[in-house]
Amino acid sequence: MSLKKKLIVLNTTIMLGLGSAFAIPSVKAESITDIQSQRTGIQSDISEAEQVIQQLKKEQSKMNAQIAQIESAMKENDQKIKDTEQEIKDTEKDIESLKKEIKALEERIAKREEVLKERALSFQESGGDVEYLEVVLGSKSFGEFVNRVGAVATIVEADQQILSEQEADKADLEKKQATVEKKLQSLKDMEVELKGMQSQIEDQKAETVNMKAKIEKKESETEALKQSLENKDAGLEAQIASIRENIKKEEERKASEKADLDRAAEEVNSSNASSEESSSSSSEGSSSSSSEESSSSSKGEASAKSSSKAESSSNSSKNSSAAKPAASKTETSSKPSSANTGSAITAGYKYIGNSTYKFGGGRTASDIANGLFDCSAFVAWAYKQAGVNLTPSTDALKNAGRQVSDSQKQPGDLVFFNTYKTDGHVGIYVGGGKFIGSQSSTGVAIANMESGYWADVYNGRVVRVN
Repeated sequence: MSLKKKLIVLNTTIMLGLGSAFAIPSVKAESITDIQSQRTGIQSDISEAEQVIQQLKKEQSKMNAQIAQIESAMKENDQKIKDTEQEIKDTEKDIESLKKEIKALEERIAKREEVLKERALSFQESGGDVEYLEVVLGSKSFGEFVNRVGAVATIVEADQQILSEQEADKADLEKKQATVEKKLQSLKDMEVELKGMQSQIEDQKAETVNMKAKIEKKESETEALKQSLENKDAGLEAQIASIRENIKKEEERKASEKADLDRAAEEVNSSNASSEESSSSSSEGSSSSSSEESSSSSKGEASAKSSSKAESSSNSSKNSSAAKPAASKTETSSKPSSANTGSAITAGYKYIGNSTYKFGGGRTASDIANGLFDCSAFVAWAYKQAGVNLTPSTDALKNAGRQVSDSQKQPGDLVFFNTYKTDGHVGIYVGGGKFIGSQSSTGVAIANMESGYWADVYNGRVVRVN
């Protein structure tokens, strides 16, 4: 009877030990599930960041091609300008040469005019004009008449030839001058047009280079975000490994305790078997002997019960103390959905460098399409992309969730600043001491809140969106 009681006590102690052995791994398994869920969200964010980076690389490649095309056009345009300038110089030389020809023609024309004047004077008598008919009729004999008629004919023919040459030279002169002047004006117009075109191409190149710089900045910021997420993921992975290692050690400790209990049971069984053998070997036993055995048996049973209670109490205490850190860890690791916060953070990247701060902006489809936001409207819009509806007002946003301490802030939390008033500005924390928001000086941008102006006006209010 005492043997059965001892075995019952031992079995009860063993079961209590086994119960505590499986309790802690169960709690830790739940912690691992929570962390794995967080990792799934982070890895989704990493995948989104990689897609953003790939898109930015494509845009950067496109910008490089545009810059190369613009530079090629500028080079061709430069050559055209140089060729035009050379043609202008050549045409100016032609004009100089033409001026010399004009001067020679003018000299010939002047000489012809002198000849005509001399011939006209030869027909004048007594200061008056004498017409050809008067010259002919004034002859005194027929022979003189014939001679005068011939002379007059010769003079008239010569005059007509001189006049004809004079008119031809003048026409040629005017034609050459008009042609050269037209060519020169055309070249000068082309030069002005080419220089204007070159100026536009240079402006286009400057704009493209600026756009490329913005893309590179976006890519750098996205790479930084991706690195931050990868670091966080690695930290969670290490945390899971640590929990699994702790579970393994706990299981080994409990297995050792079970082995000790098994050995104790075997020792009790062995001891009772020896007692029964001794009892059966004695054909007669005194009442005092039986009494002693009964007393001994009672003491053993009481001892076993006492040992069982102590062991049970010890296991319960250990089980309680082992369970508390796990529960505490689950409680302190609570955080908003990383899928939601990741979407809210990455949604605003397309407006970085492509937006303008507008007080009261971001509340109409037109403003959103044109990147016109104030701080609260941008935060509300970004979270709406993640499926969370918030009111675009700093007063409303500071009550949009539960407040957490600055030391516990996580990516996706709302951070507030005392600008023109208390909580006058709000943004979304992205990690690494930075936040994304619509600032009056930059539009949508990522800003450092650990140094400079934003560090000075940060008031420590952190709200985790429900």
